[in-house]
Amino acid sequence: MTARNWPRRPCPETTGSRYDYELATAAQLRTMRAGLREWLPAVTSDPDLLDELLLTLDELASNGLRHGLPPVRVSVAPSAGDLLLAVSDAAPECAPEPATGRDPAQGGMGLNLVADLSIACGWDVHDGRKHVWACLPRG
Repeated sequence: MTARNWPRRPCPETTGSRYDYELATAAQLRTMRAGLREWLPAVTSDPDLLDELLLTLDELASNGLRHGLPPVRVSVAPSAGDLLLAVSDAAPECAPEPATGRDPAQGGMGLNLVADLSIACGWDVHDGRKHVWACLPRG
């Protein structure tokens, strides 16, 4: 999947246990990661998924903190055999904009990375919040 086309579409439906966390600062990312490490074995037995899950959520959550408005809410839940990772913030007017035509050494390539790791991604606005999401294979 290419990040140059970060489509506006609703999040897939989820089922089962979910992990939710609210961030106000980047310092809370560490606590979010620890909670995910504890939660993940309840929904998958694939130990390799943790690294991709943490990387994807770090990118989406840090973008929410940097470019959106707090609070930034993180949610991870099973969805039709995959894991849906969704991050919402209070800046619905700021659509995700993947970097294009930029030297990767300059940074800002997080959405491209997320798109490469995911099997589907998108964003939508509802309840006055922007929701940016990605699906990872559950393994």
